[in-house]
Amino acid sequence: MKKHWLLVLATLFTFTPKVLAQSDNPAVRQREFIYEQAPFPECHASTLAETPQGIVAAWFGGTEERHPDVGIWVSSRTKTNWTTPVEVANGVQPDGKRLPCWNPVLFQVPKGELILFYKVGPSPSTWWGLLKRSKDNGKTWSAAEKLPDGILGPIKNKPVLLPSGVLLCPTSSEDNNWRVHFEMTSDWGKTWTRTPAINDGVTDGAIQPSVLFHPNGQLQILCRSQKLGFIQESWSKDGGKTWSKLEKTELPNPNSGTDAVTLKDGRQVLVYNPTTRTGNKNGPRTPLDVAISSDGKTWKTLAVLENEPGEYSYPAVIQTEDGLIHVTYTWKRQRVRHVVLDASKRP
Repeated sequence: MKKHWLLVLATLFTFTPKVLAQSDNPAVRQREFIYEQAPFPECHASTLAETPQGIVAAWFGGTEERHPDVGIWVSSRTKTNWTTPVEVANGVQPDGKRLPCWNPVLFQVPKGELILFYKVGPSPSTWWGLLKRSKDNGKTWSAAEKLPDGILGPIKNKPVLLPSGVLLCPTSSEDNNWRVHFEMTSDWGKTWTRTPAINDGVTDGAIQPSVLFHPNGQLQILCRSQKLGFIQESWSKDGGKTWSKLEKTELPNPNSGTDAVTLKDGRQVLVYNPTTRTGNKNGPRTPLDVAISSDGKTWKTLAVLENEPGEYSYPAVIQTEDGLIHVTYTWKRQRVRHVVLDASKRP
C-alpha cells in the first residue's frame, strides 16, 4: 500500500511538457505547456528571458492570486524539455508572516547576470519591489534585495536597455488611480531614478506598459487600459525622460495585460486579448492574438494563440538570437503555455 501511494505521488508531481499539435498557421512553430502538474493549483503573470544556456521562464504560483502562499517559480528550457519548476522566492517576512508574491520580470544583463524582479505585499496598491540575481543562468539565486522606497521595478513587462546604457523599466502604480511612470538604473539595479507619472489616472487609468523602439530614437509604450476598452499609447523623444499624453489606440483591451517587443528588423509585435468588452472587474480574456506592425500604428494578425472559452492572459514576448519569437501566457490560471513563432512566415 505504501509503495502504491508513493507511485501515485510521483506521478502527480512529474513535470513533463506536453508538446501540442502544430497549428495550421505556418508562423506557429511550436506550442507546449511548461508543466503538466505542479504543487500549486493556480499560476499567473509569466515572464521569460534568453540566457547563454537557453530560455528561462518565471511566474507566480500558489493557492490563488493574493493568497499568502503564492511564490515565484522558475523553469528552464533544455534542448528536449522544461526543467521541473522550482520556487525561488516567497513573501516570508522577518516576523514569520508570509505575504503573497506578484508579477516576476526577468532580464538578462548582456554578458552578465540574470535579474529577477518581483513584488511582495498584500495587494498591488501596497506591494513593494525586490530583486534577485543569478550568475548561473537561473539555476541558483542570490538573497532578495529590497528596492528603494518608491521604486517598484518593472511592473509586469520586461525592461529595455537604451543605447545610453540606461535600463529603462516600464512601471506603474495603483495606490492612487492607475498611473504609468518609468524607473531607470545604470548599474543593474543598485541605484535608481524615477520619472513623474505621465497621467493622473482619473479618466485615463493605465498600467503595465511595454516599450517599443522606433527610428530616430523614438520610444512608444502600449498600456493596459482600465476603463476605455482600448490599449493606450504614449511616445518619447528623449530616451524615456518625458512622454506625450496617453492616447487611446484602435487596439481593443478588456482590462487585461499585454506585452510587446521590437524585432531586429524594426517591426513591432504585440500579444493581447482583442476584445473591447470590459465586463465587470476584468473582461473576457479570450481570444489571445499576436499582431505585427511596421510602424506601431497599423497592426495585422500574425497568429491566434487561443480562441476557446476560458482565460488566456498576461502574455510575455521576446525575440531570441535566432530570430524566433517566444511567447508565454497564463492558460486558464492552471498552467503556463509556451509558443514559438516565426515572423517570416505568413498565415
